[in-house]
Formats: sequence, structure tokens, C-alpha cells
Amino acid sequence: MVEVQEINDLDELAGYRLAWNSWLATTPRATFFNTFDWLENYWRHFGQNQRLRVLLVRSAGTPIGILPLCVRTERHGFNSLRVLTYPLDSWGSWYGPLGSNSAATMLAAMQHIRHTNRDWDTIDLPSTAPPSRDGGRVGRSMRVVGLLSQQTAYETSSLVNFGGGWNDYLAGKSHKARHEMRRVLRRVFDGHRVFDSHDVEYIRHRPAPAREGDGDPRWDLFAMCQQVALASWQATSTTGTTLTHERVRHFLRDAHAIAARNGMVDVNLLLIDGRPAAFAYNYHLHGRLTGLRVGYDASLVQSGQVPPGLGTALMLRSIEDSCERGDVSLDLGRGESLFKRSLRTHAEASYRMIYAPLGSWRSQAARLSQWAKQRFGPANDDSGKAASA
Repeated sequence: MVEVQEINDLDELAGYRLAWNSWLATTPRATFFNTFDWLENYWRHFGQNQRLRVLLVRSAGTPIGILPLCVRTERHGFNSLRVLTYPLDSWGSWYGPLGSNSAATMLAAMQHIRHTNRDWDTIDLPSTAPPSRDGGRVGRSMRVVGLLSQQTAYETSSLVNFGGGWNDYLAGKSHKARHEMRRVLRRVFDGHRVFDSHDVEYIRHRPAPAREGDGDPRWDLFAMCQQVALASWQATSTTGTTLTHERVRHFLRDAHAIAARNGMVDVNLLLIDGRPAAFAYNYHLHGRLTGLRVGYDASLVQSGQVPPGLGTALMLRSIEDSCERGDVSLDLGRGESLFKRSLRTHAEASYRMIYAPLGSWRSQAARLSQWAKQRFGPANDDSGKAASA
């Protein structure tokens, strides 16, 4: 018999931390964003105006999986919607149920949502893996219980597969791209041209977990990443997701300490004459890296001290190092920037699952607004997601 227990209190949920963490090993493509510790940190920083709805699924009395959900209010046009969604806020590319039997977990969770009092106006589950990756379990489970109105492509993520090694990675690029990548690496790391008068150092910090006697956060390196971020485009970014943005600065600092303690942080730095020039900040779990932010010190290039390509050089060096370490993959994140397209080995689309009850005028108004935006352009709609991360 399958049973669902709903947990709305973070302290109560903490009692299942060990079970939660044990499921990470059996959850396909699990990342730091799927850990209990990340959710706990996120909730303590941003959960004040949200309601936690975590669904623990048992089969014959034994827990088999868990689905973290929350209800929050978002602004859509002139209306406010209570949205049942993942507690993710677009930090990661993929999200969903945890556990070895995620299909049964998702189906039981959706049946529970269907038969409990509705404290939401719409269901919105973005960052859902493509059917080829998750077997279509999210969409199928929602459809079976009558909770799927719309399934659409959400975002495209760029990924780097390390499986074939560094030479295979280069072989997958065009002749022109290979030539340019080798040229950038030689110029920066082999003392070629202007760099022969500079001391160039590549640093990678990936501590083992505290339970193994490490967990060192290396706050000096974290501060260097922030220093470069302030000297890059991120200093003027209004997205609210950069390392130094006031809205998330303390949250990301706490996340860094947690990831280091769990052995899940991966910091890459390029130093020129001891000065931090570029950084790539990642989380990692089971050999899978999730890129959070990258950047380079634009002033070094603008002043003519060094030529362009610092960020590219650092990323290529870290990819080469990951191939040597035996890492599995790197998720460069969503978006179709030229930088990501030049580095990736392949791209994958994520999906968004939406259910808008016909009896909810708010959700139907939001759907109409979204249709108008897609049909006539953004000028016809001023909807925007409420900032909460």
C-alpha cells in the first residue's frame, strides 16, 4: 500500500535528512540543489512568504521517495497567483522527485495533491527533465490524475560531457574552434606572447567532505571570486542571482559553507601576478558539475595589461582538468550565449508542466495574459515573477 505524508515544517522535515541524503545516490542527475541542506538554507533565507509542502511517499510502510514542493504568490499581469511549484527559483537546470522509484513517488504525490484541499491557483513545475531523461514520469503522472493542462519547452541548457577525455572533447569541435582553443591555452598558460612576463596560476579547490576530515571552505578563494565578480559584468547585473548582489549575497555565502562541508563545492580561479583575473564557481555531486557563475576582471583587458580570453582560458583549463580527474559532466546552465555554445558538447531542453483549473479565474486570466504575450509580444503584458531567491 502506498501512503503519502505531507510535511509543512522545516524542523520536522529535518528528521528525514539521512533518508533524503541516501536517495541522492539513486536519483538520476542529482545536484547540490537536490540536497536537504540546500533546501534548508534556501528556506531559512526566503521561505517567510511561502508554504512548504514536501510529500514523503511510503510503500508498505517504507519510505521510497520524496517530492519537495511549495506554494508562493507570484505576480502575473494585474493579478496575484498562488503557485504550487518546486522550491528552486531557477537556480538549477533540473528538478523533481528524489529516490530510486521516482515514477511511483511522482504518481503518489500528484494523487495526494489532487485529493487535498487546494491552497493554490495553479501548478507550475518548470525545470522538468526531458522525457528521454526521466521517462516522462512527471508529465505522465500529472496527466493520469488530471492535473496537466499544458506541457511546453522551458529552457535550453548547455552541457559538457567529459566521458571521452580531453582529446575527444577537442575532436568534437570544428578545426577552427580547436585551433582557437589551443591558441588561447598556449597564450595564457604556456608563457606565450604577452603572458611570458606574467606569473599565471590556475587554482582549483574541491574539498572532501568534513566527515572525511576536510570541508575547508577556503574563504580566501571565495572572496577572490567575489572580487572578480565586482570587476565583471555582474557588478551591474539586476538579475539578483550574482555572487555579490545584495539580495542573495548572504544566502550564497551560507550555501558555500554548506557545500564545502558536504564536499560539493568546486572553485576555479585564474591568478595573474597574484591578482584574481577570472573565476568559475561550481557545485558538484557524483562527478557532475553544476555551474553557478563565471566571470573575469574586465579592467585587466580594458587597460591593455592582458589580451581578451581570460574567462575562456580558465573554462578550457578546468574542462581539461575535469577530463583528467574523471568527472562526468558540466552543466553550464540555461541560455544560448555564444560563450556557452562554443564550450558545450550538447544541449538539452527542459520542460514546464502547468495545470490551470478551469474553476480558477486567476489562473485562467494568467493563461490568457501569457497567450497575449506570446501572440502580440511583451508590450501587451507586464507580468513578472515575484523575486524570492
